[in-house]
Amino acid sequence: MGLPPLHRAAALGLLAALGLGGAAGCSAAADSAPRAAEVQRPAPGASPTPSGTASATSTDIGWVQLMTPMNQQAVKLLTFAAERAAEPRVRAFAVRLRTGHEAELGLLRPLLIRMELPLTDVHAGHDMPGMVTEQDLEAARAAEGPALDRLVLAQIRDHLRQSARVSRSEITAGGRADARELARALVTAREDFLAELERLPDAVRALG
Repeated sequence: MGLPPLHRAAALGLLAALGLGGAAGCSAAADSAPRAAEVQRPAPGASPTPSGTASATSTDIGWVQLMTPMNQQAVKLLTFAAERAAEPRVRAFAVRLRTGHEAELGLLRPLLIRMELPLTDVHAGHDMPGMVTEQDLEAARAAEGPALDRLVLAQIRDHLRQSARVSRSEITAGGRADARELARALVTAREDFLAELERLPDAVRALG
């Protein structure tokens, strides 16, 4: 799905913040985030701000505002796969991955609150790399049997790869210690799940 010109222009701000200028995407998150999230210097004589609650950088903002809807959309597809995938191992994988993503959302949403960012999805309706779209969900609903399994495996692989990529950018360029720590945990989880995914039935045919 192509992006309107304004969405393509807005994408440059987020991708630059995350160090992903070569990928497609969209968001004005880095420019439109509340001013309270910008770096603030402590007053003379004031106690240092704990590193975990330090003010957010544009990289932190872009990352958390992207990772949250990426997980939310992936949970929708994983819920569907857990119920309807033809292969039992694919269903079990979807259940485990959904549980992990829901746990991550339990950490990403409070991080948005601490950064004084809205809980709304700033990427709603946008075509982002690694994002499970409503069109993807419709295609999954229409598929059956092994075709459904292959569709899910391909989409989830893209999601895991891209979310790991943007999380690595947060690790190297983010300003908040709590955000970087969560990004590290996400990268480790994605690497483990990607390795498991590639051993699942139909993975070779689905992923090439």
